[in-house]
Amino acid sequence: MIEKPLFDYEKIIYDALKVSKHIWIKKATGLGITEFMLRYMAWLCVKDEKLKGSQMCIVTGPRIDLAITLIDRLKKLFYDNEKLKIAIDFDTRETELELNGVKIEAFPSHHLDAMRGLANVSFILLDEADFFPPGEQQDARDVSERYIAKSDPYIVMVSTPNAPGGLFESIEREPEETCLYKRLKMDYTYGIDRLYTKEEIANAEKSPSFEREYNLKYLGLIGNVFHTKVIEDAITEYSIDDANINSYALMSMGIDCGFGSSAFGIVITRIADQKIQILFADEFERPDYNQMLDRILKLLQKYHVHKFYVDGANPEFIRSLKYQIGEISDPLLYNQYIEDAKKHHVPPEQIMKVVPVHFSTEHRTMLEHCKMILEEGRLMIHPSFDKLITSLRTAVENGEGKLDKQATSYDDVFDAFRLAMKYYKFI
Repeated sequence: MIEKPLFDYEKIIYDALKVSKHIWIKKATGLGITEFMLRYMAWLCVKDEKLKGSQMCIVTGPRIDLAITLIDRLKKLFYDNEKLKIAIDFDTRETELELNGVKIEAFPSHHLDAMRGLANVSFILLDEADFFPPGEQQDARDVSERYIAKSDPYIVMVSTPNAPGGLFESIEREPEETCLYKRLKMDYTYGIDRLYTKEEIANAEKSPSFEREYNLKYLGLIGNVFHTKVIEDAITEYSIDDANINSYALMSMGIDCGFGSSAFGIVITRIADQKIQILFADEFERPDYNQMLDRILKLLQKYHVHKFYVDGANPEFIRSLKYQIGEISDPLLYNQYIEDAKKHHVPPEQIMKVVPVHFSTEHRTMLEHCKMILEEGRLMIHPSFDKLITSLRTAVENGEGKLDKQATSYDDVFDAFRLAMKYYKFI
C-alpha cells in the first residue's frame, strides 16, 4: 500500500461531512473517493465510542463479489506490514465486519430487504449508485432515506455518472432549496498531478467513454449498434432556424407513442443537399394524449411534413392524427384507396400519409436501415439534439435484432428516429 497525503479535494469532502450528513458526489474514475469514504467510516468507528452498537451499510451493485471486495478493503486497512497479515481477527462473514462495536455490512442492490429492518443505522454508503440497475436505484434511495427520521445516519452517494435519467441526474436536477443532499462534482482536473498525469489524461481522451468516465457527462454505456466514429461524423452544425427551413423540402416525422410510464418520442427529418438532416428530436415524460396530439399539430405549423410513421401499437392515436391532418377517414373509402394502389403495384406505404409501423415485425429491418444510413455518411445531426445523440451512442442490440431498452438511453426518441428513417427507403 502506497501512502499518499490527504489531497485537497478529499479535504473538501471531509469539510462537507462536518456540515452535512447527506452528501452526493459525482466523480471521475480513479480519484479514490470510495477508498476515502471507507477510511472515513473506519475512523468514525474507532475515534471514540459514540457509534458503538450501531450499524453501517454499504450498498453496492447486484454482484455479491463487489460487496465482498469493499468489506475486504476495509479489513485490509488494519494490515500489519511486519507480520504480513491483517492485524485484527475479524471473525465475520465475507460481507461484514465488526469494528469497535460497530457492525459494517455490505448489501447488493437487489437484496435490500435485509437492510430495511435495522435498529440503529449510523452510516450508509451507496457506491457507484448510478450504475445500479434502473429498477433498483430508487429502491436503494428510498431504503436509505427512510432511516433519516429513525436514526439520522450519514448518507453518502458516490458514483461516476452513467445514463441520463438515472438516480444521479434526477438528484442533480433537484432545486437547491429542496434537495436533501450537499452536491459535489469532481472531474478529472482534481486528479491531475495527484493520481494521474497530463499524459495519461491525453491518452484517456482518445477513448469514447472519456466524457463519462472523466468529465462527468451522462452518456451511459457505449452501445454495440453504431460505431462511435460514424456517430461523431454525423454530428455537425447546420441551420435549424425557422427562416431557413425550406417548406418544399421532403420531410418525415417519426412518432413513438408512449403513454403512462413510457415517454413519447418525436423526430422530424428533411432532405437537404442530398443529406438527411434532423430538424427536431425530443422525448416527453408522462405525456398526455391530447397534449401530444396538440404538440404535433403545432410542429406542423413550422414543419411541412410529407409522411408520418407512427408506432402501430397505438391505432387510436393514428386515427386521431389522420383525422387532424385530413387524410381519408372513411374506412371503406380508405380501404378502396389502398387496394387501388396495390393494383398499380404501388406500395400502400408510399401513398399513405400516416403510416402505421409494427415494431414486432419490422424492428430488425429498421435497425439495419438506420445503421446503413449512418455508415454511408448520409445523416446530419445538429449537436443540440443531445438526447438523440446519446441514444445512438448507447444503443444496444440484444443479438436478435431487437433494441435492449434497459441499456439504451432515451430509447423512445431512438424509436422515433427509426420510424422517421423509414421514409428514406422510398426517395
